[in-house]
Amino acid sequence: MSNRHLARTIALQTLYQWDFNGQSKDNLSAITKRNLKDFAPQFDDNGFIDKLVSGVIKNQKEIDGLITKYAPEWPLEQITMVDRNVLRIGIQEMKFDPEIPEKVAINEAIELAKTFGGESSGKFVNGVLGTIYKEILKENPEGKKISPPKIDS
Repeated sequence: MSNRHLARTIALQTLYQWDFNGQSKDNLSAITKRNLKDFAPQFDDNGFIDKLVSGVIKNQKEIDGLITKYAPEWPLEQITMVDRNVLRIGIQEMKFDPEIPEKVAINEAIELAKTFGGESSGKFVNGVLGTIYKEILKENPEGKKISPPKIDS
């Protein structure tokens, strides 16, 4: 398993727990640290997990809006927690991380869905992210992402 794939797996576990526990942002860092300790104690991801998880949280409203728009027959709360959070990770990387190519984000999300989701999760994630990717290309034919503006807090 590659380092980034392992990091995405831990990010998925963290987001799943966060979602399961009512999306409380208070203990998000503690969940991430515990998951790193439990699943990959010697793993140094250079902050990739935190960046991914915090990006999903920061952009959750827009990400969830895209899921709702591109999976209209599935209300967000009816999508399984695994699939919902795999989609969140995939969309975060596709739309908001200029370092991750869109096709890599899609492929990684499909692999997470196949590994941790149900029988049709891979196809579902592929369909939703593939449609979003087509929209990204319409908006920006060169396929280059525009980094979101940095907000100082």
